[in-house]
Amino acid sequence: MTMRIVFFGTAEIAVPCLASLCTAHEIAAVVTQPDRPKGRSKKPEPPEVKVWALEHGLEVVQPEKLNDGNFERWLREKKPELCALAAYGRLLKQPILDVPLRGWLNMHPSLLPRWRGPSPVQTALLAGDDVTGVTIMRITLEMDAGNIVLQEKLPVGRTETAGELSRRAADLGGRLMAQAVAQMETGKLTEYPQEHDQATFSRMLQKEDGIIRWDREAASIHNQIRACNPWPVAHCLFRDRMLRLLRSDYSEKSHSALPGTVIQADRQGIVVATGKGCLTITELQWAGKNPLAVDAFLRGAPVRPGDCFQEVT
Repeated sequence: MTMRIVFFGTAEIAVPCLASLCTAHEIAAVVTQPDRPKGRSKKPEPPEVKVWALEHGLEVVQPEKLNDGNFERWLREKKPELCALAAYGRLLKQPILDVPLRGWLNMHPSLLPRWRGPSPVQTALLAGDDVTGVTIMRITLEMDAGNIVLQEKLPVGRTETAGELSRRAADLGGRLMAQAVAQMETGKLTEYPQEHDQATFSRMLQKEDGIIRWDREAASIHNQIRACNPWPVAHCLFRDRMLRLLRSDYSEKSHSALPGTVIQADRQGIVVATGKGCLTITELQWAGKNPLAVDAFLRGAPVRPGDCFQEVT
């Protein structure tokens, strides 16, 4: 038995959910955000969900307005039994939520009620969480507050970046979404309310979130570096040039150096003093250049103990 579904999604993390549903169900249409300018050229580029959907022969719509009545009429004409959503990026009002007979399911990459909001993966890394996960939930008017349908944990690697963790969460989300819809078909879907008093919230990251402050603890800077990879990318100044830090590790080893001072530099990493402990940089990138592992970087730009990394002002 197949179910007629309209899928809502925009970002790359949503693609596995769409792909998993395509294998067993009828995707009546895919709704995604309009093409947006990207890169230095500012040329409009299609969302990743749109690219995948068109490659697989699915109808794609990209409404600029959702709540003027026209989109609601279009959605009703599609007669979806269920609407499934993942990383769509826009809030939906009640008339739209009322359209599908079986309601809405959303894939959210955190262990709700922890890290509701738009950047749960990055925020989990910023907070130093060693476990996160994926939740399939009902959608309600209140953001990320609906009943939990399925939930599974994901351990977080010590040096795992937001890009890497997002890909693992996406694959898990695709599997869980397919499982939830299968349970709905057979009448075995169960759900339970969130513990709302335990809710924590994430926010949209800004470019400024990538600015490194060397007087902070090494663990905090390390978490910033991996949370900001691939965007907005943690950055600082070195020899008056913008330098992006892509990968790192850290230790709580004590030192007497000023924050930002290089303590050691070799093919294993550039060790930098922080407000507490030491940060070891293992991959970095001059602005406008290619990313380099630390040994390749040092061949082109020797770094010595006593050199200093500065903050962007």
